[in-house]
Amino acid sequence: MKKRERYLSVAVVTILSAFMIAGCSKDESKGQDKELVVLCGNSFVMPMKQLCLEFTAKTGIKIITTSAGSETLLPLIKVGQKGDIFVTHDPYLDYVREAGVLADHTHVGFVAPVLAVQRGNPKELLRVEDLTRTGLKVGLTDPGYSTCGEMVFQLLEKKGIKDAVMKNVGNRLMRGHSDVGNLLKTKTVDAVIMWNGVAHTFADSLEVVPTPYEYDEEKRVHIMGLNYSKKPDLLKKFCDFAHNRGEAVFSEHGYVK
Repeated sequence: MKKRERYLSVAVVTILSAFMIAGCSKDESKGQDKELVVLCGNSFVMPMKQLCLEFTAKTGIKIITTSAGSETLLPLIKVGQKGDIFVTHDPYLDYVREAGVLADHTHVGFVAPVLAVQRGNPKELLRVEDLTRTGLKVGLTDPGYSTCGEMVFQLLEKKGIKDAVMKNVGNRLMRGHSDVGNLLKTKTVDAVIMWNGVAHTFADSLEVVPTPYEYDEEKRVHIMGLNYSKKPDLLKKFCDFAHNRGEAVFSEHGYVK
């Protein structure tokens, strides 16, 4: 079993167990009449936190959020029919639509790999090719767990520099974007490539180097309403709010290309 598949199976069981534990009696369920459950990809927690707080302040409808990798959340939707809203990036909109459970969706931004360096850019790194410099310390996300990692590896292979960059990565191929962000924050590395929005959360300790977008595909971010929701009226209110406010919130958090 591949490491992504092994990790996925364990994570799905864990989250399903959490949903089962969260089950409630008839009396307890009365308090849930005015709440929605958001299944949120790990990379979108901060903008969704802001969006949900604004929505609750406006409507009084409570939002419960479960965050995990998008691959982990998808089976909960396709098989378990858990949650009311799914927040993630391409190509998961297609998967949800193919499963016949899509009620509504809105495109709120983009996830894009960005080159991030220590503040002040002391190594004067200006392009991806600079990651091949001898002695440089680099952190990347593992393509076995990360869509961003897959995109970066494809670009490095296309440029013919993958082996040279990987010499500088060494054992710093990380599972998540927060992991590579922390490597840069602690000055363990000189540079990383990570999602734009996650880099935004580390803005106090890194800076993004403007580079051309050279990847073969773009990844849009979507907020999706799920048609099996038992609270269609509340779901419509949230989807309408996301249509009106979502793009602006995600832009504030750096999800632009």
